[in-house]
Amino acid sequence: MIALTDNATAKVADLISAEGEDGLALRVAVRPGGCSGFSYEMFFDSEIADDDLAQTYGDVKLVCDPSSAQMLVGATLDYTETIQETGFKINNPNAQRTCGCGSSFS
Repeated sequence: MIALTDNATAKVADLISAEGEDGLALRVAVRPGGCSGFSYEMFFDSEIADDDLAQTYGDVKLVCDPSSAQMLVGATLDYTETIQETGFKINNPNAQRTCGCGSSFS
């Protein structure tokens, strides 16, 4: 399953705190679509299925459905905040190619 860097963990914790709702987890999923075949989806979720895989990073609970987890083995979610680039980025060694916009892969 995907791992969170320290920067990503801190940013996600801040965002969850700002939501003001207890029990939220970060859900990372892979869905069919995008110009390369698959796209990433990330959102806060309070509903955890029995077969979801879960990992805790500090105060952040990360969940992933089993199908998505297979495509995210060895992947890392990072957060960057610089003058040139701000946002989350997934580094997925399983992606054979990515699209120009960087939001989908195959």
